[in-house]
Amino acid sequence: MPQARVRDIVEIIENAAPPALAETWDNTGLALGRMDDPVKKIWTALDPLPLVVEAACKNNVDMLFTHHPLLIRPLKSLDLATPMGAIISLAVRHNLTLYSAHTNLDKTRGGVNDILTQRLGLESEKDLVPGQADQPGLGRVARLPEPGALEDVIARVKERLGLKWVRAVGNKNLQVDAIALCSGSGSSLLPEFFASGAQVYLTGDMGYHHARSVEDAGLAFIDVGHFASEHLMVEAMAHFIQEQCDAQGLDVITEPCSLEQDPFAIY
Repeated sequence: MPQARVRDIVEIIENAAPPALAETWDNTGLALGRMDDPVKKIWTALDPLPLVVEAACKNNVDMLFTHHPLLIRPLKSLDLATPMGAIISLAVRHNLTLYSAHTNLDKTRGGVNDILTQRLGLESEKDLVPGQADQPGLGRVARLPEPGALEDVIARVKERLGLKWVRAVGNKNLQVDAIALCSGSGSSLLPEFFASGAQVYLTGDMGYHHARSVEDAGLAFIDVGHFASEHLMVEAMAHFIQEQCDAQGLDVITEPCSLEQDPFAIY
């Protein structure tokens, strides 16, 4: 089998999630590494956390693919004693490539929002925020197989996402046939939710005033948390990258990182 290079894996990812789809503020793509470096082992993860990078280095991983970028804002200095500095120092010393696909992977067909929609057993009808020039946009609006009460929708979400709890706002007897959803932090898309025709908004990181706005509109939201709404991509992307490498005859092993946990705990 031919030796895979970073550029081969990047091409696979970018064909699926074109960088042009990313939001202007985003910093998707190669954060650290060289395009010509050889790749035999890839890990996928949600975040380039210190524990993930450290474990990747110990396990001889050549490339770490994450959803969230290592760097969103430009660095003014690089103190190697800081968590960020330690990650970069460790990755450089072990020749670990760091690459991310963020809002472009959120938007693209088959990306994070579609993975979430499919896991919930919903049928996507349209984008919550339409993209430009027939490109996919942020979020999705999807139909339930059968209309039901909000409390039944909440039970469905908990079961299908393997969650013990969610935060929810709305009358438990509200009749629901359409759900708007946005992986990650979707509070900024409340106006689009209100205009979508959906009765429920599923996302993460909703606040008190968002809850009041939804309540006043006679609608509902289900906050599953940022982590739960996006972590599904880790296994899905590992499978996708491995499938594409196999199809191209590239000698690569791709594995999902199993170390990440939701930082929030309920006591």
